[in-house]
Amino acid sequence: QVQLVESGGGLVQPGGSLRLSCVVSGTSVSFFAMAWYRQAPGKQRELVATDIIRDRATIADSVKGRFTISRDNKKNLVYLQMNSLKLEDTAVYHCNTESQGLPWGQGTQVTVVS
Repeated sequence: QVQLVESGGGLVQPGGSLRLSCVVSGTSVSFFAMAWYRQAPGKQRELVATDIIRDRATIADSVKGRFTISRDNKKNLVYLQMNSLKLEDTAVYHCNTESQGLPWGQGTQVTVVS
């Protein structure tokens, strides 16, 4: 059974940093182009960042230069390094494939508050 478990969220002040982790079980992340998504209260889920696909990574304009996606295939982990956090980054963050083909996990809450 494929499962995604996100962690690393929390409460942080503007300008702070967090590193989110996503552990994948039941399959190998090496098979997929992975991505991070987020859903803020009252808003639809949006793409934050994808792996490099066809020599190009997709990064949302709102987080460009601040967020970086990476992975560890041996540990079946995907990371999202988030720097210079802003109030508007508050959301539940999820990982999934670039095509959203795996069952969604619970996500991890990131709250940026001054």
